[in-house]
Amino acid sequence: MVNFDVEKLRNVAVIAHGGAGKTSLVEAMLFNAKAIDRLGKVEDGNTVTDFEPEEIDRKITITSALCFCEWKEHRMNIIDTPGYINFIEDTKGCLRAADGAVVIVSALSGVKAETERVWRYADEYEIPRVVFVNKIDKELTNLSRALGDIEKAFGKEAIPLNLPIGYGDNFSGIIDLLKMKALKFSDSQSGTFREEDIPGDFKAEADEYRKRLIEKVAEADDTLLERYLEGGELNHAEIEKGIKEGTLTGRFVPVLCGSAYKNIGIQHLLDAILLCLPSPSDKAKISPIRGKNPKNNADTERKPSDADPFSALVFKTIADPFSGKLTIFRVYSGALKADSAIYNSTKGVKEKIGQIFYLLGKKQIPAQKVGPGEIAVVTKLKDTLTGDTLCDEGNPILYEKIKFSDPVISFAIAPKSRGDEDKVSSSIGRILEEDPALRFYRDDETKEMILSGMGQVHLEVTIERLKRKFGLEIDMKTPKIPYKETVKIRAKAQGRYKKQSGGRGQYGDCWLEIEPLQRGTGFEFADKIVGGVIPRQYIPAVEKGVVEAMHQGVLASYPIIDMRVTLYDGSYHTVDSSEMAFKIAGGMALKKAVTEARPVILEPVMNVEVITPEDCMGAIIGDLNSRRGKVLGVEPQANSQKIKAQVAMAEMVRYAPTLHSITSGRGLYSMEFSHYEEVPGPLASKIISEREAFKKKEES
Repeated sequence: MVNFDVEKLRNVAVIAHGGAGKTSLVEAMLFNAKAIDRLGKVEDGNTVTDFEPEEIDRKITITSALCFCEWKEHRMNIIDTPGYINFIEDTKGCLRAADGAVVIVSALSGVKAETERVWRYADEYEIPRVVFVNKIDKELTNLSRALGDIEKAFGKEAIPLNLPIGYGDNFSGIIDLLKMKALKFSDSQSGTFREEDIPGDFKAEADEYRKRLIEKVAEADDTLLERYLEGGELNHAEIEKGIKEGTLTGRFVPVLCGSAYKNIGIQHLLDAILLCLPSPSDKAKISPIRGKNPKNNADTERKPSDADPFSALVFKTIADPFSGKLTIFRVYSGALKADSAIYNSTKGVKEKIGQIFYLLGKKQIPAQKVGPGEIAVVTKLKDTLTGDTLCDEGNPILYEKIKFSDPVISFAIAPKSRGDEDKVSSSIGRILEEDPALRFYRDDETKEMILSGMGQVHLEVTIERLKRKFGLEIDMKTPKIPYKETVKIRAKAQGRYKKQSGGRGQYGDCWLEIEPLQRGTGFEFADKIVGGVIPRQYIPAVEKGVVEAMHQGVLASYPIIDMRVTLYDGSYHTVDSSEMAFKIAGGMALKKAVTEARPVILEPVMNVEVITPEDCMGAIIGDLNSRRGKVLGVEPQANSQKIKAQVAMAEMVRYAPTLHSITSGRGLYSMEFSHYEEVPGPLASKIISEREAFKKKEES
């Protein structure tokens, strides 16, 4: 395939909440650009980017998918991203590879919590955006209301580049505010249209929005503003230049409208992407391409040019049981050819590149070479994972890794067949390679395998993938709440370990003082030994014993957090003392001190956002209060209300079915970890009793 000049490239992520129409919009973009010859439908399970069986079955995007098209001599690399909260971390990772974004706002439901979240992700990466108001063909829609919702939610002035001709069943086209022409579309979903004069009943509204657009463009340039205020006209080139400048600097956000389902307004959106969103070289001016030289940690910068050494970032990995691991990367500088060698500066290893491909959904199109700004995929890299930097070994650079959020929920898992126990770790390891939002570990205390993710649906989909890809059937048990323990007052205790059984004995003696720290501080160890009462070589052993003892608290064997431990006294034996003896003594002293320091149980508290129809708001608030929640505020949204609250994780484990029941499926919620908080006394006693009963059952 032809390699495009970097100025002719656009790397665009399509982002929004689940159900806004991202996949349908991407499908329509590909169809209008003639990358595909038929318009697939999510309902029919035949779209380019929703091709995983779990996506077809659930009719939602679960994992980001890549595709590309050519539009007016430009190459667009498009990333269709998930919008549901369980899978939104994948969106965060893929935004790292994008230079611009199309944010979809549903004209029906407005801006939802997930859209606000992905907007914040785009802010972090300094990604310019255009907004596409979708579903104008639905009843009870209104562009003016959507514009108000956009400005309120995103804090940006929303400037329309087109207007709808009618709403609902009467939606028949758009008014282009740059050309001041009406584009009437056919009913065939072919995207064909005819250009007409603006109908009389829409002329006043079009003139008003055109005036607002010109004023906003003129504000960026004193010369243009003076001419405009004196009654002069701005030419088409000046208007386009001002729109691009306003978008790239974030002075305003351009807004377009249409219907992905009816294929109306999509070509105008493709034009707006070329006009408003940056090429890789434009984006490098906004956010310079910087990393570290792994040899000396010096700051290093690259240009999106063929002349610079090759460098790329891996932003996604796909585990395929047939073709092996697929590594998807964004080239930042230089070029990469097929059948060559590269250097993984994150791992410090060389990798052999075989064939290079472009992705069109699940279809792989061979490429002999990829240059700066391009997105491509290679197979069967041995050591490379998501977040790794690939570069020229003679000119190494290390880019900052992608940061993913911590999981919010955990389940204990076990294979249905005992013979599959050894297969679990290796199979989940493959899944973890493609989904960094998952965590997997073995609980030393319960001897269970724990799988953690961003929500119950996230874990259920993971279990489905394990069965489909690796033939592994898994049972999930009730999620475990990650309780912790801490102390409330200072306390001191001695740990003295002495053992004599013939020959050399064991002797370690230390005094510790413990004190509580502010919530979220973690663990601190202070060494205040003076006079050599404990030799320096044994002090790390004391700290190691303390750390190991903190893994199991004194109340219910939960890890102890937010505590400072000070080693201030002790004694030793010149012959019998050893690192092992002082490690044991450190653990003994800690257990004694914690017992005397009023230990308490802590529970994780979540920041919860619930989007609910207004008529259900009272019932939702009442339910959150019954879950020991603290409602922090309510914000009006388009046709709904957003309730912000803090609720204990233990009370939110089975919240999704309740929300569905109260709102008849219209509600949506998201949550993320906030902090740890002391468990109320009666509940703490219940937790301790249940923990003791569990231990006895395990021992019997």
